[in-house]
Amino acid sequence: MKRGLNTIAAVFMSASLLVGCEATKNANNKQKGAVIGATSGAVLGGVIGNNTKGGNTALGAIIGGVVGGAAGGYIGSRMDKQAKQIEQEIPGAEVERVGEGINVTFDESSGVYFDSEKYSVNAKSQETLKKLIGIFKEYPDTNVLVEGHTDDTGSESYNLTLSKNRAQAVTSYLVNNGLSRGRFDTKWYGESQPKYDNTTEDGRAKNRRVELAIVANEKMKQEAEQATSEE
Repeated sequence: MKRGLNTIAAVFMSASLLVGCEATKNANNKQKGAVIGATSGAVLGGVIGNNTKGGNTALGAIIGGVVGGAAGGYIGSRMDKQAKQIEQEIPGAEVERVGEGINVTFDESSGVYFDSEKYSVNAKSQETLKKLIGIFKEYPDTNVLVEGHTDDTGSESYNLTLSKNRAQAVTSYLVNNGLSRGRFDTKWYGESQPKYDNTTEDGRAKNRRVELAIVANEKMKQEAEQATSEE
């Protein structure tokens, strides 16, 4: 029965994504957010969210909280502006607009990194995080998932603890510099979620990363629903 449900969900998800992709070929991110929500809604969000628990959990957090429809488009417009600002102020960061949220990846090339075997936030990382704090203060109606990841050098248990310490260090730095702790959810995965090839030096460096998922909080969702219901 479980296999059958998974098959149905996969078919539904594929169809929804095909419709969404076709409808958004020439759309901006605001329009894409609305179309994705209208064609898939909470069902698609739940399917993707559940199936990314062992993979890209930052993506799962974004898609799993989708609002959809016109309200999703409203949220998407807000996220467009925030994503653009992050790209401009932190040029080394990998910034992806996904549905109604933003996925940001920091590694050694983007100004947020850790010295070998260490988890304290170094001076260079502080400079980058201060820019991010300014942006988060400008957009207060968002929640943030902070994830810690490592390469596969060392034991699994060691890497899990290292990723925990690094993710918590980033969250603590953000909170200690004026952001509300209630906005943050902190998770860590050690070496279990590589995005790059751990057999190469460059791949390992990129896997030693912190990822952020930026999503609308309840206040923004309510504002979006109210604003679009009046149109």
